[in-house]
Amino acid sequence: MLLFQKRFHEGLRNGSITATFRRWDEPRVKPGGRYRCHPIGVVEVDGLSRVKVADLTDADARAAGFSHRAELIDYLRSGGDGSPLRPSTPLYRVDLHYGGDGDRVPIALDAALTDADVAALKKKLAGFDARSPSGLWTAKTIRLIEQNPRVAASKLAPKLKLETAPFKANVVRLKKLGLTQSFEIGYELSPRGRAFLERTRRTTRSTSKRNAPARAHGGRTRPERSSPSAPK
Repeated sequence: MLLFQKRFHEGLRNGSITATFRRWDEPRVKPGGRYRCHPIGVVEVDGLSRVKVADLTDADARAAGFSHRAELIDYLRSGGDGSPLRPSTPLYRVDLHYGGDGDRVPIALDAALTDADVAALKKKLAGFDARSPSGLWTAKTIRLIEQNPRVAASKLAPKLKLETAPFKANVVRLKKLGLTQSFEIGYELSPRGRAFLERTRRTTRSTSKRNAPARAHGGRTRPERSSPSAPK
């Protein structure tokens, strides 16, 4: 994910912003990559270069959505980690363009699930599991992402005994259902994904409670009555 303040969103959309400058210790994007830019969609990185504060020009500032160089420098100073901003301070220049909203899944933000929504999601996930050569994976992957937000796929995949590429492909399937969201590093359950997980857990707890043996006074289990219609 690449974060931008709201005031830059329109410039990204209309193409007037073509660069951003970041005080990173190491690169967090790569040329050719597509990165989520909430809530407008995605941006595509065209180039990445190392520059110093002293190298910045008014043209650089305008490309990044600022009026002049001094405004850009004030922004970099206020948005840093507290370390001084000097002429020799290194920066990363990220050249980019707006990549549209194609990677957004609007339904991911919809947490108001109906019973029909839950049933449809369960059916889809069951289909994924049934067609998978590696067996049941959907519930394990959802729980793994819940427990390890924004952890790199390369670190999550081994926990499910998968290579990184097939793990990522599985997460994309979940994302298309609106259950997960991708970030610059790792994933999180979307609002829809969290709502679905809570609904399924609530159903499981309710079912377990109904199926638990009834306890008589004194802690002994009451014998079940046999039903005429129950299989023998």
